[in-house]
Amino acid sequence: QVQLVESGGGLVQAGGSLRLSCAASGRTFSYYAAGWFRQAPGKEREFVAAISGSGGSTYRSGGSTYYADSVKGRFTISRDNAKNTVYLQMSSLKPEDTAVYYCAAGEGWPHVNYDYWGQGTQVTVSS
Repeated sequence: QVQLVESGGGLVQAGGSLRLSCAASGRTFSYYAAGWFRQAPGKEREFVAAISGSGGSTYRSGGSTYYADSVKGRFTISRDNAKNTVYLQMSSLKPEDTAVYYCAAGEGWPHVNYDYWGQGTQVTVSS
């Protein structure tokens, strides 16, 4: 089992920045791919960004990434396996980025089966 806890959400003005963190505990987190999703009021949960894990390989350390078009160039996903933490650096924030942001982890790449989810952290961008 993997437990995920997000932090770093808050209120920010448009054009500002925030960094979300996702701390993992349990099984070896570096093995798993990780992703960020978000859900705005009245909308379905949507994919934001993902980063690969090692997948158990001795030759790969993970770190490949891909992003939703809506955040490409503004958001950066990264991971620190020594700290069992995944980050989402968000810049040039827009009001439409307002949502609850969720961290997830799972196996596979680039198609990831997300089996583990955090509880979410609220991000509010004011205009």
